Amino acid sequence: MFAVCRLVDTVVGIYIWLLIASVVLSWLVAFNVLNTGNPIVWRIGEFLHRITEPLLAPIRQWIPAFGGIDISPVVLIIALYFLRDLFFEFACF
Repeated sequence: MFAVCRLVDTVVGIYIWLLIASVVLSWLVAFNVLNTGNPIVWRIGEFLHRITEPLLAPIRQWIPAFGGIDISPVVLIIALYFLRDLFFEFACF
């Protein structure tokens, strides 16, 4: 059972880092630091969008943007930490 707990921890950790990378990439594109006309940047952005958007879209329906700032990644990260800790409490100890 310890291996399953470690696997869940690793998967949640990787997903959180992908969320952070998606947010940073969107900022860099918004401020014209990176150009999506570059095929590598576009591929990375498309990959991050496809990975993160299925969980972010339902959150965006419930939480409005505050002054143009999207806080749905923060809400999702907090929820992932909560669910991971809840899983550890019931399954790992």
